Amino acid sequence: MSDQSNLETSAAAAIKPSAGVFGLSLSAAERITQMLSDEPEGSFFRVAVLGGGCSGFQYDFSIDQTRNDDDIVFTAHGVDVVVDDMSIELIDHAELDYVQDLMGSYFAVTNPNATASCGCGTSFSV
Repeated sequence: MSDQSNLETSAAAAIKPSAGVFGLSLSAAERITQMLSDEPEGSFFRVAVLGGGCSGFQYDFSIDQTRNDDDIVFTAHGVDVVVDDMSIELIDHAELDYVQDLMGSYFAVTNPNATASCGCGTSFSV
């Protein structure tokens, strides 16, 4: 976690007392910045947790343009990442990284809340 920065929530503590913490590595921030450069103004990177996957839940990464009332905005390395309040419960204190290795390049989540994950690393259980 040497290049990781914990993202600070922009939601007021009185409004979202359990807003959580979400980490973003420098490599993830650089990749997100690169991806957003080709998107319309106002676009942002969203991280969500969906039901499904071989372990029960799966991570979902997308470029979005619409913020919802239950969204929490985290900022690190000059990049905003949006997580909805239901998803943050499952990925609180997790870190998003961008990995480039012989298998390819991909976003990876290190999630301390996950009790098991599948071999592909995109699904998990708590």
